[in-house]
Amino acid sequence: MSTIYDWVTVVIFGALAILFLHRSAGPSRPSDRTIYYLPPAAGCAAANYLGNNDQKWAAIALTVAVVGYILFILRPFDRVEL
Repeated sequence: MSTIYDWVTVVIFGALAILFLHRSAGPSRPSDRTIYYLPPAAGCAAANYLGNNDQKWAAIALTVAVVGYILFILRPFDRVEL
């Protein structure tokens, strides 16, 4: 954990894991499948790799894409009606 890319991608991945665990313990959501969490997880790994190998702009773009995917596809702030 020596670069900013390490810290940012670990924080994003941790939030993704918490979202997954929170949703798996709560009421079922028919539109939420486990496979939907693979692209942002792989994106975090790829962004970290790119950032650690001196490809700063590609890493930043991929990190922004991962956050966008989480916000628009997984929708962590949607309220579920009980």
